[in-house]
Amino acid sequence: MTWVLSDIVCNPAWIVSTVILGLVVRSQRRGSWDPRACKVELKGKTAIVTGANTGIGKFIALDFARRGARVILACRSETRGTTALKEIRELSGNADVHLRLVDLSSLESVREFAATILAEEKQLHILVNNAGASGLPKGLTADGLELSFATNHVGPFLLTSLLLDLLKSSAPARIVNVASSNHQLGTMDLAHFHGNNLGFRVDEVYNHTKLHNVLWTKELARRLKGTDVTANCLHPGVVMTEVMRHYSWKLRLIFNLIGFFFFKTAEEGSVSTIYCAVADETEGISGKYFDSDCALVLPSSTAQDPALALKSFEYCEKLTSKL
Repeated sequence: MTWVLSDIVCNPAWIVSTVILGLVVRSQRRGSWDPRACKVELKGKTAIVTGANTGIGKFIALDFARRGARVILACRSETRGTTALKEIRELSGNADVHLRLVDLSSLESVREFAATILAEEKQLHILVNNAGASGLPKGLTADGLELSFATNHVGPFLLTSLLLDLLKSSAPARIVNVASSNHQLGTMDLAHFHGNNLGFRVDEVYNHTKLHNVLWTKELARRLKGTDVTANCLHPGVVMTEVMRHYSWKLRLIFNLIGFFFFKTAEEGSVSTIYCAVADETEGISGKYFDSDCALVLPSSTAQDPALALKSFEYCEKLTSKL
């Protein structure tokens, strides 16, 4: 008897076994470190989380609020940010949660946001650069930057630079950059920042931006030695969030169907970021890259290159000083 692929796929036994396997995998997705078991409190501490109105960012902000921190949600959408604000206050019982608007793709908006923070806040202990997007349409911002590079890297770079003195004066403090294992597929080409030499296949531009996130973290940590301010980056895992919202509905459907069984939820995807931001185990660690299970791992060989890290950092410094 000859079996064809359609016979196997449509076989009830195959379907049931696949679902069971998927559920088993789903049940094993949680890493060894559990935020709920971590007793660290953040009372008297101030934290900023970008992209905190949805997905990973919202769960990060919720965790900080539950620990008693003063939490600032840095969001682009006032409507969605307000909804998240109310939800986080209600779930955490912490009224010291606030919304401030920022569009990371606009350097003017980033500067306005930073100016507001510096005018309103006397201290800053945790900065989580979480906001990012994949599959953004091809185009340049008003600053002449490629849209994905502006959103995922240049905006966060400028924001961190503008808040660095406040972080130093509040030390010990931590900077956490949400990168991705996709950085391993990225390449280093400074022409990318202005939309040149780029292909726009699935995730391609995103991969390049994530490589710069890791390189930036490495050089930033080197420059912060002796300040008691640390900088680390991480891969949150393949997570069911709105990061795919710019792709076609067909691709999103496939992503969601597969993701239900094999990908992390937004809450699960927030764990590595929270670990880097609050855990006693990560105190004093800087310039490192963590995987989605909170393990300290090596990034790609390109991302480990100190010369490339310096080159990327200095280029962004000059870029943001001119724009």
